[in-house]
This record gives sequence, C-alpha cells and structure tokens, in this order.
Amino acid sequence: MLLPARQMKQSTILCILPLIAACLVLSGCKSPPAGTKFLGQAIDVRFTAIDGRQVDVSQMRRRVVLVDFWASWCPPCVKEVPIIKAAYEKLHSRGFEVVGISLDDDNKDLLAFIAKEKIDWPQFYDPKGAEHRLAKQFGIEEIPVMWLLDKSGKLRDIDATENLVEKVEKLLAEP
Repeated sequence: MLLPARQMKQSTILCILPLIAACLVLSGCKSPPAGTKFLGQAIDVRFTAIDGRQVDVSQMRRRVVLVDFWASWCPPCVKEVPIIKAAYEKLHSRGFEVVGISLDDDNKDLLAFIAKEKIDWPQFYDPKGAEHRLAKQFGIEEIPVMWLLDKSGKLRDIDATENLVEKVEKLLAEP
C-alpha cells in the first residue's frame, strides 16, 4: 500500500528529526568561538593599565597587536606566557604589541605574577570578575583567548594560541 505524498513527507521528517538532534548533541553543539562576529572589524579596546598607562589600541595603528584575555590562576593561560614573551622579545622592535586583559579575581595575584614573570606589556584588571567590562563586551566566556589585530586595527585571528610567531610575522609583512 502506497502512502499519499503528504504522509510520506511527514513520516520522513519524523524519522530524520531525531537523527539531526542526536548529531547536534553528539557534536557538542557549541557556539562559535569568541570573536567570530568581530572578525574583520576594528576592535575598540581602551583602558588604564594597572601600572597607570593609558592604552587605546586605535592608537596602535601600523602595529600588529595581540589582545590576550587570560588570568594568572588559569594553567593554559600561564602555559602561553613564555610563548608570548618570546614572540614579544623577537618581534616588538618590528611593530608587535601585546595588550593583556586579565580576568584575575584579585589584583594582588596578578601583580605578583607580572613581577615574577617580568611581563612588560600593559595589563587591564577589572575587579568585577564575571562581569568584567571587556570580557562581556567581546563575549569572552573561557580563557585563554588570544586575538591578533592587523596594522589597521582589524581583528584578523581569533586563535593566536597556535603558531603565534608565524602569524605575527605574516601580519607584519603586510603593507
């Protein structure tokens, strides 16, 4: 017995929907990485660093800027520090800047870590924790998040934790 076309469509849809739902659940159904919606756009990051420096990435045009969302209590973030330091030491004189956005809960911990590791680049600290102004502005929900801005201030890479030096050198080579 053949089913009418309408019943076949409904029957097929009812069979496929659970399969699609299962695939989404099994794939993790994650939201896109933080920064995805800002790719290709100029990023507005302005703050007074914990050492009193005024930081405005729009004033860093003609330089490649790493915006590092991190915290001293975060093991994966701490693991990135020597990599960032090496890139900074190698490429700073060629036009590479780093801006740290700390999500530390206590600025004493942040200050101690910066002193111990001899971190030279500016750091922003907001005591609001989960309500951190810049984290909220850019949808940062987990760290580390490392973004690269090109010489015009546009967000070009939202995963600079991979091949940082190579990515910075490529952006520095652009006109």
